[in-house]
Amino acid sequence: MENDAKQTSLYERLGGTDGITTIAEEVIDAHMVNPSIKARFLPLKDNPEHLAEVRKHVIEFFIMGSGGPQQYSGKDMHSAHIGMNINQGEYMSVIDDVMSVLDKNNIDEQSKKDVLAILYSLKDQMIGV
Repeated sequence: MENDAKQTSLYERLGGTDGITTIAEEVIDAHMVNPSIKARFLPLKDNPEHLAEVRKHVIEFFIMGSGGPQQYSGKDMHSAHIGMNINQGEYMSVIDDVMSVLDKNNIDEQSKKDVLAILYSLKDQMIGV
């Protein structure tokens, strides 16, 4: 199974565009109820156009970052998070939400590790900027 995971792109292992769309939407929904970070996400509900843009960018980012065909049209991670002053605890809450959603969607362990590695690689572009 591990060899299969390495031969199949992360994009495919996450369910392609449909699977990643579901995962991304469930992650945003999880952020909306996570006590540690919901204050950052709930205001999006009052601005449906901005929420739609955030959802679009999260989906595109997941697809492109996992080896899929989608081009990401948003800002780079540093620019998107500058001025937010995200702390380590908030960052970990985001990761916890992502991992929980991956579990809920029956994503295999190797794919979860791959997603986690991507998220950790972006850490310095988001925390404290």
